[in-house]
Amino acid sequence: MNKTLIAAATVLTSLGASAQTSLTLYGLADMSLTRVTGYAQGSVTSLNSGHMEGSRWGVKGEEDLGGGYKALFTLESRAELDSGGLGNRPKSGTQLPDRVTAGLPASLATALTNVAIGPSLGVNLNNAGFDRQAWLGLVTPVGGFLMGRQYTPAFETFATFDLMGTQSALSAGQIITIPAGMDIRYNNALQYRVVQGPWSASLMASFTGGASSSSSQLLGLNAIYRGNAFQAGFGYNTKNDSAGRQALRNTVFGASTTQGAWKLSGLFMRIEEPNPSAGQELAAGLAAQAVPLPLINTVLDRLKQDADLAHLGARYDMGTAGHVTVAINRLNDRRSSNADTTSYGVAYTYPLSKRTSLYGVLTRFDNSDTAQAAPGGNGYLGGVTATAGTDSTSIALGMRHSF
Repeated sequence: MNKTLIAAATVLTSLGASAQTSLTLYGLADMSLTRVTGYAQGSVTSLNSGHMEGSRWGVKGEEDLGGGYKALFTLESRAELDSGGLGNRPKSGTQLPDRVTAGLPASLATALTNVAIGPSLGVNLNNAGFDRQAWLGLVTPVGGFLMGRQYTPAFETFATFDLMGTQSALSAGQIITIPAGMDIRYNNALQYRVVQGPWSASLMASFTGGASSSSSQLLGLNAIYRGNAFQAGFGYNTKNDSAGRQALRNTVFGASTTQGAWKLSGLFMRIEEPNPSAGQELAAGLAAQAVPLPLINTVLDRLKQDADLAHLGARYDMGTAGHVTVAINRLNDRRSSNADTTSYGVAYTYPLSKRTSLYGVLTRFDNSDTAQAAPGGNGYLGGVTATAGTDSTSIALGMRHSF
């Protein structure tokens, strides 16, 4: 295996030299000891890969073509250090929130949990080799054009103004995971990006190759100002289901300020999903199992989303002693299910060197009414708690190293 890696590195180096292309091999390794309460099986203590940041490795390259033109690419793979695999599942397994299955016939609830929806809960379950990023681009004097699997514009804005940067269980994104409240990455996407001083903006459209040009298509845009003392931005994603109907839509506003050793950041995101993104496929599968149409419609209705997400965080930089962050996040479910969740906590990072750090994160999830969110990490889902309204606490102690 080592000989294979060395040979591959030698080939990449020789190719870079012949084409005068700069190639960089990079990555990040993150492992934590984590204890989470509130699961159906009780409290769970485990080693997890990617609590603060998802473990990954990648290769990126660029070639200066002259005249303001540049070719570039990125291939980035997930790496699960606890198992050596490429994907992971939540500790709660295929369990669904009670609000999805409550009151349904036992056979239908079992089918949703074990066949139709439950097995899809997790990260990179199809073991894609470059699940995190895979794109090729051309930078021109009037902007850059990127093609492939990329982060969406709304997520870029979200990650910029979530003070945790989507890191750890304390990130605002951890309370909108089941069902997914935002598209993080998208396949077959063409993105136009422009950067002018402190300003950046992007426009993204996806292509599916399906019979309908509107089938599962995502459109997104953002504009972000990154000044020294003040930052602000806007992001927007919208997509259709496979029938061309409005599915998941996100609108994000964020702002932050840096004053001396302090940084304050906040964001607001509107989440709307009047038609479940995979609703057509789910309905077809249930119909094939002779599930009556009224019950199918009930399931689809329970998977719709209409919610507001708010985040507020503060960070104090102690220089060589590291930094400490406190944050609070609030999901306001506007539907009758009223699955509201509030998360809050503190995170501390201590740098051992420029590339290696230790961290500790304490996070509390308060689930009200039918909410069942459980804390996860940057690289994995927390899943759901034992029953509706059950709260959860996560304590993580870990180490990360970048290369």
